[in-house]
Amino acid sequence: MGEKNPASLKGHFIVAMPGLPDPNFSKSVTCICEHVPAGAMGIVINKTHPILTGKSVFEELKIDYIPMAESLPIHIGGPVHINEIMILHNAPNKWEGSLQITPTLAMSNTRSILEAIALGNGPESSMIFLGCAGWGQGQLEYEIMQNTWLTCPVSDDIIFDIPVVECWEETIKKMGVDPSMLSNTAGHA
Repeated sequence: MGEKNPASLKGHFIVAMPGLPDPNFSKSVTCICEHVPAGAMGIVINKTHPILTGKSVFEELKIDYIPMAESLPIHIGGPVHINEIMILHNAPNKWEGSLQITPTLAMSNTRSILEAIALGNGPESSMIFLGCAGWGQGQLEYEIMQNTWLTCPVSDDIIFDIPVVECWEETIKKMGVDPSMLSNTAGHA
């Protein structure tokens, strides 16, 4: 999967246009973690699980945790593999099995990183997700050509520093676009 592909969106956000009808992606910002000719995989970064917290996950997996980890939010990374845990994190990227997305961002899904986060020994910044998003061969490219998504390079501050409720709007503003000027109707200029 590590092949160099000049058209790859790995390390980019795809940002849903306002009229996207799929509730899984309405006003979503998705970090593309891998994009090869066979397809793409990403994590929606701005959907928080309405019920689950760190405590729920750590207790379910019988992982010891410190009190500060109890209230960690759990995010919904997408409608695929919804029972699998994915973690986006920054440095250090020493975790076994980490997929490097950019020089400063990686994705991991091993128990060791989850245990470290639960005990306050994890990466400086991290987010825990259930599930991911996936596209088959040519599907993401087709959706972009249909004006379903805007794209821009990933920004660690959007992932780790912006509240999830502001993420969609702030990402669009960072692109230099006024969110209120986006149409709900797809079209080609």
